Amino acid sequence: MKRLPFYILALVLPAAAGAEENFPPPQFTSGYQFPPMQMPYPRAAIFGWIDLAVLVVTLVAAAYLALRLRSRRHLWLLALFSLGYFGFYRHGCICPVGATQNVALALADSGYQLPVLVGAFFLLPLMVALVAGRAFCAAVCPLGAVQEVVLLRPLRVPAWLEQPLGLIPFFYLGIAVLLAWTGSTFLICRYDPFIALFRLGGSGGMIAFGVGMLALATVVGRPYCRFLCPYGALLRLVSPLSKWRVKITPTDCVKCHLCADACPYGAIKPPTPAPRGTSRREGKARLAALLAVLPLMLALGGWLGYRASGVLARVHPTVTLAERVALEQQGYAQGTTLASEAFYITGQPNETLYAAAAALRARFAPGTAVLGAWVALVLGLKLIGLSVRRHRTDYEADPGACLLCGRCYEACPMQHAEDVEQWRAAAGEAET
Repeated sequence: MKRLPFYILALVLPAAAGAEENFPPPQFTSGYQFPPMQMPYPRAAIFGWIDLAVLVVTLVAAAYLALRLRSRRHLWLLALFSLGYFGFYRHGCICPVGATQNVALALADSGYQLPVLVGAFFLLPLMVALVAGRAFCAAVCPLGAVQEVVLLRPLRVPAWLEQPLGLIPFFYLGIAVLLAWTGSTFLICRYDPFIALFRLGGSGGMIAFGVGMLALATVVGRPYCRFLCPYGALLRLVSPLSKWRVKITPTDCVKCHLCADACPYGAIKPPTPAPRGTSRREGKARLAALLAVLPLMLALGGWLGYRASGVLARVHPTVTLAERVALEQQGYAQGTTLASEAFYITGQPNETLYAAAAALRARFAPGTAVLGAWVALVLGLKLIGLSVRRHRTDYEADPGACLLCGRCYEACPMQHAEDVEQWRAAAGEAET
């Protein structure tokens, strides 16, 4: 096993000493008192495989109920099951959303071995999305299920607000991957608004965040899924490639607008008029200009990200510790912090800590450059997407934004007409 660096030991030494009685805990001059340690019972490995089996079954069931049976009621019942199992029973862990960070860390650190179950939880919803769209979001993800349950009277988010808010998950994804890749923190898990609810306990700030998000979810359809979830950003990229997609009307669309009114996620696109010759030429010219500017945007974003590497590197506890120790040694900071006092107890020379911090800053530099280019790419592709006018003759579900909730099926009169015909046909066969 790869040995832990000393600066990691400096941060975890107080907790480790308090948890074990083999060594006496250090005596802090600040009056710090060790909290009582609670050791959870280990969970047998077989239960992890049971979790994986439940994930596979629920993913298949969600895809079947959404695309084949087209049943909103059964999707609702499946969401309740997922909320109870993956949410309250499993406390939101293992979660494909948080597993994104484990995958990023495994790609960056050869000393970290990605658990098989964590990798499977990360990949399976994405693989299903290539076949059946966002079945994971439909009724499997506990984060989405808890918001689906509390949605009472959804309000439509105007397009001018929804478009920029929809970019946040992509930015969040880039930042979370960078921080996990550098070993700084697991940002997604740290600020998951519903973990405190699932575990029936947490910090006051996170409980308030979760309650506020749930209150917002009563009138806005799944605000976390649409405007924050980084794994949702990945699914949004993969789902347009899916083989099977939501078809709102089983036969011909009568353009009644009821499906668009029923969708709380703004995922149904209305019919568009056929483009005229002049507008088509203007659209092509605008698209060509944006494609020409895109490389410049990527270069500028990468340069700005590189310039910001020093600021973002301070998220890592080792860099923060090194800066604090330097200020204390130079007399610019009075007293010590718990982290700096723990470092002094290790007896390590300051220069070793400074060298570790410098190596981390050097590692952040290319990462923040990629992050800046990623942000520029997201913005550029969004502008390109807005400039492209796709001709539609019927109301269609956007495969990237559609969460397969089934509300459009209930609202569609053509769906009800087909259901009645099928019921009459079945009744006639039963009589004969």
